[in-house]
Amino acid sequence: MERRRVDGGAEELAILFEITQILDSSLDLRTVVEPVLEVITRSLGMKFATITLVNRQSGEISIEAAYGLSASQKKKGRYKLGEGITGKVIQTGKPAIVPRISEEPEFLDKTGARKTHEEGDLSFLCVPIKLGREVLGALSADRPASKAHALQEDARVLSIVASLIAQAVRLRQSAQEERERLMEENLRLHDELKDRYRPSNIIGNSKAMQGVYKLIAQVSTSDTTVLLRGESGTGKELVAHALHYASLRATKPFVKVNCAALPEGVIESELFGHEKGAFTGAVASRKGRFELAEGGTLFLDEIGDLSPALQIKLLRVLQEKEFERVGGTATIRADVRLITATNRVLEDLIQREHFRQDLYYRLNVFPIHIPPLRERRTDILLLADYFAERYSLKTHKNVRRISTPAIDMLMSYHWPGNVRELENCIERAVLLSDDDVIHGHHLPPTLQTAEASGTVPRGTLKATLERVEKELLVEALKSSRGTMAAAAASLGVTERIMGLRVRKYRIQSRRFKGA
Repeated sequence: MERRRVDGGAEELAILFEITQILDSSLDLRTVVEPVLEVITRSLGMKFATITLVNRQSGEISIEAAYGLSASQKKKGRYKLGEGITGKVIQTGKPAIVPRISEEPEFLDKTGARKTHEEGDLSFLCVPIKLGREVLGALSADRPASKAHALQEDARVLSIVASLIAQAVRLRQSAQEERERLMEENLRLHDELKDRYRPSNIIGNSKAMQGVYKLIAQVSTSDTTVLLRGESGTGKELVAHALHYASLRATKPFVKVNCAALPEGVIESELFGHEKGAFTGAVASRKGRFELAEGGTLFLDEIGDLSPALQIKLLRVLQEKEFERVGGTATIRADVRLITATNRVLEDLIQREHFRQDLYYRLNVFPIHIPPLRERRTDILLLADYFAERYSLKTHKNVRRISTPAIDMLMSYHWPGNVRELENCIERAVLLSDDDVIHGHHLPPTLQTAEASGTVPRGTLKATLERVEKELLVEALKSSRGTMAAAAASLGVTERIMGLRVRKYRIQSRRFKGA
């Protein structure tokens, strides 16, 4: 390998700058030490380079990373304090220079790498990696035998690199300590909230969720009908579970029905059951969900999609606490606590006569609004960590952390699919991870930032606004089939303003006629 000199200050700075960039690229030292050793061997003309670390428990010294050694040779590189050149450097905390290893009896060559070297004698340089007064390990390198001044120069550069590595260790230790402190604080807050309100099956410490926990605690021990409101994917079913298992009915059945998932001809039988021969295919009598939930809780999800005919029957159950099976005449009493949920605005459905107002009043006795994920951003990282751990176990992986760029992407996204979308994203990321870390590139394209995806907007603000304005004008003319008055009305501007804008952008409105 050709020897590169580092006598010039500019070249030395370039080498140290490159090493600093590598050390700053990841919080995981194991991923950066080998690239650092590669730079050392390439820049200083070395043959081998190794980092050895001390095990605090056993006191044994072993090779953590190496460049130029095979895996089997690395395993052989084990020392005790004071043993060989490396052991003495770590014991004393002082660097060592061996001009010719063939003439040094204390050089042990435990890896056996130097025995196969056929390009002449080698010099050996070893410097301590120190954090304060504590010696963490050593940085060593072999190079073709050279004069004393060249070896002293290389040892000086290695000492600077060892200092950079020690500083990186210190920063990572501080980051780890801060992370552990935050985790302890989160656990403390988690336990405090759990003691006060929080159900064990729901993740989240945000202020918005604390309000939900308080409402759950207030209503769970009663038989009051609860209406859960919120966007799809916010966790309404989890809240329904929490209400049931914190109630006096916890030992009784919890039965759930998705009103939007079943066709109208089937859902009546599902809810109330049917008698034998009630309709084609009814070969035997069957209990409905109300009977199956006797003494417990019935959770009706997507209640806003219930048909008008079934709304009437449900209203009767709420008022009279009784019903009949489909095709039957016997009246069945219903001792059931009802919890319903919807992501639709029931008030709008009432205005359009798609939902009965009297049923609405019966259901809306105790409403609980489940906030969307964008309104509880402090919970995003807690949820992401929970899902990462959960799917690591399911997929037999060991994902231990989420990288800082990935955290930034999770925190800046608007999450239209709420907690369900976050769960799906983390499940996908765990499957893609191959280094026990969730990185930004493991997340779906919808979460990618402009910088990460290479789609940073170009052009000035004025040019961007004009481009958007022109697109709006074209779309309005296309929708109105070239009629200026209709296009102007859809955009909320006068025909005069519309005409001026069309002329400004030289849009031919005639080409949209009949489109």
